[in-house]
Amino acid sequence: MGAEPYWYYTKYQSDLNAALNHLRESEFQAGRYNPVIPFLNFPITESSPAPRAQHESIEEAIEASDADGTRSILDILRVSQTICPYTRDEFKAALLGKGNYQILEEIFNTAFPLSLEELMALFGTEQPTHAMVESAIFGNLSSEASDTFWESIHRGTARYIIIFANNHPSEIFFIGYSFD
Repeated sequence: MGAEPYWYYTKYQSDLNAALNHLRESEFQAGRYNPVIPFLNFPITESSPAPRAQHESIEEAIEASDADGTRSILDILRVSQTICPYTRDEFKAALLGKGNYQILEEIFNTAFPLSLEELMALFGTEQPTHAMVESAIFGNLSSEASDTFWESIHRGTARYIIIFANNHPSEIFFIGYSFD
C-alpha cells in the first residue's frame, strides 16, 4: 500500500509549533485519524466525520496506528524553520537501508517550509494567497512546479506554507504523506 496524502489549513500563529500542536489536538479530539477512521477524506470541512478521540492521548493513537501512521497531521511532531536538507534520492536510499539511516530520524514527523525558489516557482510570490495555494497544488492543470512540489514531500513528513491575506499572514497550510 502507498502513502496517503493529507492537508489542512489552520489559523496563522507566529509560533508555528503552537499552531501545529493546536491543529493536532483539534484533529485528535475530533477522532479524525487512523485507526478511528482508517482513510480520511480531504479536505476536512465542518461536515467531515468527527467520531471523537478513541484513545487516551495522541501518543497512544500514534502507537495504535502502527506502521501506517495516523494518516493525519497527528504524525507531525514539530515544525522546522529550515528546508529539508536531504534530497528524495537520499531519503529513498535511507529507507532501503542503502544510505545514512540517521536521515530518517532527522526528518520523520517534521513539517518543513518551502524554499524561496519553490515559492516563486509555484506561486510567483513569497506571499501566496489561499486561492493561489488551491490553484497551484490542487488545480486541474498539472505543472512541472506542482509535480516537483508533490514529489518533495517524503513519507512521514509534511511541508507547510504561510498563506497571506491583505499582505499579512492569515493561515498555515500543512500538507504531508503518511508513512504507508
